[in-house]
Amino acid sequence: MIPVTARWLPYGLPLLRPWESSRGRLDGRRGHLLCLEAADGRIAWGDCAPLPEAGIDEALATRHAESCAALDLEAQAAGVPLAAWLAGCATAPDVPVNASLGAVLSLAPGELREVCAAGYSVLKIKVGCAPLAAELDHLTRLAAALPAGAVLRLDANGAWNEATAAAALKECRQLPVESLEEPLATPDPGQLARLQDSTEIALALDESLPGQDMEALLRQAPVRRLILKPARHGGLRASLELARRAQQAGIACVVTSALESACGLLAAAHLAAAIAAVTGSTLAHGLATAGWFAADTGRAPVITAGRLVLPPTAGLGFVPLLA
Repeated sequence: MIPVTARWLPYGLPLLRPWESSRGRLDGRRGHLLCLEAADGRIAWGDCAPLPEAGIDEALATRHAESCAALDLEAQAAGVPLAAWLAGCATAPDVPVNASLGAVLSLAPGELREVCAAGYSVLKIKVGCAPLAAELDHLTRLAAALPAGAVLRLDANGAWNEATAAAALKECRQLPVESLEEPLATPDPGQLARLQDSTEIALALDESLPGQDMEALLRQAPVRRLILKPARHGGLRASLELARRAQQAGIACVVTSALESACGLLAAAHLAAAIAAVTGSTLAHGLATAGWFAADTGRAPVITAGRLVLPPTAGLGFVPLLA
């Protein structure tokens, strides 16, 4: 076995503007990078970025960083990108991503037009931060600014009860809304199933997943999508296996950022590419978050015309800026 040394590098990253949701706001991110250095010269990375409100505590974040760095070493030794190492087959060089725009009342129609002009066709907006009537009224104005083919993803972050969620879904029938994440403050499977049966809009579970009976959910899915954050689900391999099982149950999976640094974002992007190769999914993933940072731990992945481009190298392909 080739000897490996490990270093943990702390970081604190300011955001360009607050990341707001019904659960509060973030003004920056703190975490640690794990650097593994093998005696043969390979250097691998993992990102430990706890976010308790998303179900990612220190232990989960640490385990993810350790497993990611180990997989990075393995993929480099095999001479293939991390996505291909995970999937066991060739993977695409890029993945479609949605734009992450923030709270609905903070947005102007011109911002949506600019984002669409940059090549995005799926735009994610936070709702549940203000009275429903005001948010729906403004959402209607924003939707009117969208070009043909562009769609909205809404994220309520568990802000509503069943009646409010039902009212929101009813009002969104005439809008280009593709999905709604976490509609309920108490995500009861029965209530979720009733809501999903009432609408063509795909409902999705994200931060409430740790509180769900996953086996029961996969046996009788109350929603059409799961939002995967790899640290929360035991790492990259465990997340890919969950996506496989979800597909068999008729549930699609979308990988989203937990507002990690560039290192963690790259790992999530490799997972998204592996899921696409294994399941055939073409859904956009929530990985266009590097632009929220005023500074980062390394080189952020490039996004061109709404697609995140993976590094054309073996392993994770992370290029650090921290010493």
